[in-house]
Amino acid sequence: MGRAVVIGAGGQIGRPAVQALARDGWEVTAVSRGGGRAEDWPGEVRTRRLDREDDAALGALIGDGCDLVVDLVAYGARHARQLTGLAGLIGAAVVVSSVSVYEDGEGRGFDTMAEPNGLPRYPVPIGEDQVTVPPGDASYSTGKVALERELLAAADRLPATVLRPGAIHGPYSPLPRELYFVKRNLDGRTRRVLAFRGESLFHTSAARNIAELIRLAAARPDSRVLNACDPRPPTVSEIGAAVDAVMGVETETVLLDGPARGAVGSSPWSVELPVVCDMSAAERELGYRPVVSYQDSLPATVEWLTGRLSEQDWRAAFPTLARAYPDLFDYAAEDAWFGARPA
Repeated sequence: MGRAVVIGAGGQIGRPAVQALARDGWEVTAVSRGGGRAEDWPGEVRTRRLDREDDAALGALIGDGCDLVVDLVAYGARHARQLTGLAGLIGAAVVVSSVSVYEDGEGRGFDTMAEPNGLPRYPVPIGEDQVTVPPGDASYSTGKVALERELLAAADRLPATVLRPGAIHGPYSPLPRELYFVKRNLDGRTRRVLAFRGESLFHTSAARNIAELIRLAAARPDSRVLNACDPRPPTVSEIGAAVDAVMGVETETVLLDGPARGAVGSSPWSVELPVVCDMSAAERELGYRPVVSYQDSLPATVEWLTGRLSEQDWRAAFPTLARAYPDLFDYAAEDAWFGARPA
């Protein structure tokens, strides 16, 4: 293998990605805003500090060239043009996008979920040829589409594999959805409420499985788009049960037939209609086999979350999650709802 530069190496996907590439024999430079510590990585991994918005710094980092750039923080057409502008110095790229780019064919997607009649009805499973939202800078989803299209348009100059993960899970997440169950257990909540009878399916993506896809794509450079998800998505009820098993607790789960009652019953996975992705293309093109199941990945996640909560309030520890789900732990509303239920 040759020289690989991993941008965003200090994050949730970056850490296992650096490790997977190093094990494969790549000469890896782990790049992050903070630079990271040498002890975070295998001894042969180099660390560098980088501001992703600094074009000159990125060019200097690539230097005389590298065989692979793995970009885990790229967003929008500008970041894509940064990479394609260095096409003569970069052998190939692997770039992370999102399943939120998908549209159902009727103009509905992740951005319209809160609108009247805005709930997307995706095929089950969603293939990579499913229509996407228009590119632009209006939202996270449109920005990711702009990123994808710029990269794919430069396929003759820079082969780029675009990976579309779902609900990413694992340690070091800025949006750890599993906190919904972990914190409740730590707070001694013996009952919980789940909307849609706890049957919601929002395809999960273990950071370690995404890292495996990065490793495989690095060895087979090409321009392609691939879903990057776990083998089988667990329902939200199954996720709760799995967290309980790791933490050694028992919780009564109350199931709602329909949507949440305000904050009561709402979880970070609570979608009325399934979001499930087809992984056959990754299996066919890369020989992908997941390296970890959702359940087997949980102990490390729970341990990390428990440690973070012992140090600071959840809002301070996970501001991105708090902004996305401000009412995630509205215990007063839950207790009032339980008290108002018929005997």
